[in-house]
Amino acid sequence: MTQYHFVAASEAFLTVEEPLDEVLRERVRNYVEQGKAIDFWLVKRPAFLDAPELAAVAANVPRPAAAVVSTDARFIDFMKLRLEFVAKGSFEAPSASIPDALAGAA
Repeated sequence: MTQYHFVAASEAFLTVEEPLDEVLRERVRNYVEQGKAIDFWLVKRPAFLDAPELAAVAANVPRPAAAVVSTDARFIDFMKLRLEFVAKGSFEAPSASIPDALAGAA
């Protein structure tokens, strides 16, 4: 299993109100320059928020939600500081309750 870290908020907050695309584009550019594999994703309506083990975090996230998910805990710490009004958490996947870490809910 892989450990994933995330920040989550309403989809409108992450995709409209915050200049998130600018932050993610800059990070992609930096990774390309360093020859590093992309280890973060923007997931709209993340299915993992429905997992029972994330109920306490998910209760604080308005729906429809979106999340920035990464295997890099430090990047998610940065995103939490940068975005401020987001919920932060982590989980392991694949698991029985989260078969696909990056799946969107129907």
